[in-house]
Formats: sequence, structure tokens, C-alpha cells
Amino acid sequence: MQETPTLPILNIISGSREVAADGQETFVATSTRAAETNRKGKVYVETYGCQMNFSDTEIISSVLIGEGYGTTDNASDADVIFLNTCAIRDNAEQRIHLRLQQLKGLKRRNPKLVIGVLGCMAERMKSALFEKEKIVDLIAGPDAYRSLPQLIELAETGQKAANVFLSLEETYADITPVRREGVSAFLSIMRGCDNMCSFCVVPFTRGRERSRPASSLLDEIKRLSDEGFKEITLLGQNVNSYLDETSTVNFAELMYRASLVNPKMRIRFTTSHPKDISEELIDVMAERPNLCKFIHLPVQSGSSRILAKMNRNHTREHYLEKIAMIKSKLPECALSTDIITGFCSETEADHAETLSLLREVRYDYAFTFIYSERPNTPAAKHFPDDVPSDVKQRRLSEIVAVQRRISDEIHRSLVGKVFEVLIEGNSKRSAEMWMGRTDENRVVVFPKAAQSAQAGDVVRVEIVEATSATLLGKQAL
Repeated sequence: MQETPTLPILNIISGSREVAADGQETFVATSTRAAETNRKGKVYVETYGCQMNFSDTEIISSVLIGEGYGTTDNASDADVIFLNTCAIRDNAEQRIHLRLQQLKGLKRRNPKLVIGVLGCMAERMKSALFEKEKIVDLIAGPDAYRSLPQLIELAETGQKAANVFLSLEETYADITPVRREGVSAFLSIMRGCDNMCSFCVVPFTRGRERSRPASSLLDEIKRLSDEGFKEITLLGQNVNSYLDETSTVNFAELMYRASLVNPKMRIRFTTSHPKDISEELIDVMAERPNLCKFIHLPVQSGSSRILAKMNRNHTREHYLEKIAMIKSKLPECALSTDIITGFCSETEADHAETLSLLREVRYDYAFTFIYSERPNTPAAKHFPDDVPSDVKQRRLSEIVAVQRRISDEIHRSLVGKVFEVLIEGNSKRSAEMWMGRTDENRVVVFPKAAQSAQAGDVVRVEIVEATSATLLGKQAL
């Protein structure tokens, strides 16, 4: 949670992944190549949050380039600065407020500079964002990106411009995203969410669930294959509930058809909801070799009492049944999850159940978060945020410690084994080392061998050492 003829300027989006103190993974993206035409000025974009936001930035870039805007990788050269935002936790929004303070100097030097806040934070705060941040000229929600050229023109007259309308139909299926050149691509297959977890703001910032037509998705996968991408990740707030109502293609069938487009291209997906992940999907994953054997399956808590309060629509027992089904059909499948600690009324017994679930499932890794009350969610309206912050922090530390030990044990058990690794590029620490991923989404770093290899190649790598986060290897003969 995109398409038309491929635009001439690719590679205008690049960036880096960051991990905040609370464990939140953030992709900060900036434009990296100016478009050939910039008759309407230059736009600089920073993207914060999830892969869905990164995918949205590619749509935003396509819309703006199609209307004659250029891009720049330097905020001080921009006529328009956009922050594409996340609202999932308070920490994510505080980063945006801080960034807006940092941009005040540019606004003073160039009063005509248009500064806009896009995405989930804009949708959540609406006009209150104008009141809190005087520097902001423009706001647009996730369903309003087609209107950005008109909003910019309005803001350039000195007026505040906003569009936070949530659509029941918008999927951007006819817009070709402007992607950076590389090995992997994200592809949004649906938008919105109907699950209404009590802690989550997403249904209010991204609207109701709707799926893109399967035919447009398969066409785009073919185009990405032709452009040289080696791996595609299908995105949705809950991909398992994907359904093309016209063709009746569900997610399992979509995955099967996607795997046939190019049997050598890896296909991944995220995110799954435990209540909807199906045996049919797991059977398809077992049958098709290019469907990656990795599933991110957020559980949030190991306590059925807390899960009910979170309105997750599954119990601990139901979740473990799904895990057992996956492991029986895909024994090599790697697993990851999301955990929220310190949710309303969580007791030490509830916390202990989360720790025991980690030990029972044995995830490769987990994204762990302290509960952050989000305004207007059901939890904020009905449940007091009554777990002290020091207790939340201590429980988070205990969860991280347990998961780190499990990750370390899993990785050390892989020493001596050989995996096919898709090279993504240079290691962050050394240009003499490659970084890539296994089919199971495990990160592998290994020396560049004498024989030629390059980003996008799949090479056999023997694991010789391991940490809780990374596998270290050498290229196998």
C-alpha cells in the first residue's frame, strides 16, 4: 500500500534505513537526481516511516514530474519541501516537529519556499497542524497525492492549502511510480485497513481497505522484471485480506500468478495479520520456489487478555496454531513479528506470557515497541494508559534481551551452511564487502571474491560466523 508508461527519469529516490531508540525502523528518503524538466520548480522529499510511505513517495514523485516539477537532493535548492510522515507512534511525529523547526532557517532565507507535510501525520492532525506549525503551507493525506500540483500552486499564492479527503476507491493503480534504480522494489497491492486494532491510528489515517486490480499488479511486476529488478515486496496493511472483487483473485492466487511472471525473481510480502493468513497461501509458498520463505506475522502480545483489549481478533492459542501450520508446511520458513509492551492494564503475568511466546515461536527477529497512546484511537478513548513509563522500559529491555538470545542461537546454528544470497550492494562498513539477503530474509555480509559479481547477482555463500543481527560468510565454490 501505481502505473502508466515508464517515465524517463528513474533513480530520483534514494535513502537510508535508521532504527530509532524505541526500535522503530524508519526509511529516510531523499531525491537524488534532478528531473530533466523543472519548469515549475524543484521539489525535495524526505520520507519517514514504513515501506508503504516509501512506496507512496515514488507515487508522489511520479505525479510531480508528470506536471513539470524537477527534484533536488539539496533542501536549500528546493522551491518545495515535502515531509512524507508517519503517525503510528508519538515518537514518529516528534521527529517531524523537530525537522520542521530545523527548516525555519530555509524559510526565512526564502519566504517563497513551500513547505508541506504529507501522509499519515497530515491526515491525523488536519488543520491543527497549520496552527501548531506556522511554517507549514500545505498538508495532504495519503489519498490526496494527485492534487499536489494544485495544492502547491495555491500555497504559492500565500494561502494555506490542504486536502485530507479519504477515498473509498483510490489505489493509484494508473500511476507508474518513479523508482530508484536498484535490486529490490516495493509494490503496493492495497491501501487502508479495516481491522480497527484499538491501539492503531492507521484506519483513521489511511482509510478503508481497498485492493488494486490483479491485472494491473501483474503488469507492473512484468515491467519491473523487464527493468532488471531481482526482488519485489508486495505491500499492504494486511496483505492476506487482498481481494480483487472483479476477478475474485485473492492473495494466495495473486502470489501464485506473480511467481510465474519471472520464476527467477524473488517475491516477498508484508504485512500479514494472524487472523487472515491462510493454509492456501502457505501451500502456494511451498510449491513455488521463488516465493521467499519468510513471513512477518505481528502478534503484538503473548497474552490473550491483552490481545482481546487490543481488538486483534485472535488469541494466543489461535496465533500458535497458525505458527504450527506454517512450520509444518514450511519448516525452513523464517519468522519475525511486532511486539507492543506496556499496553493498557498489562500486568507482569501478561508480560511473562509475551516472553514465553517468544521462546516458543523462536522468531528470527522482532520489532519491539513501547505502547504509545495515539489520539482518537479506541484505546485512547476507553482505556487509561496506566503502565508507568519505567515499567514499560524495563519490560522492553527484557523482551529485547530474550529475542536477542534467540536470534543469536538461530544464527549460530547456521554456521557451516551454504545459502543463495541476493547481493544488494556494498556493506555499510566496507566497500570491500558485499551485503545481501537469503531467501529467508537473513542479512549476510561477505568479502568480494576474485571472480566478478555485482549487485543483483545471486551467489552461493557459506556462513562462517554469526551475530544476533548478521551472518558473516565467504563465497562458496
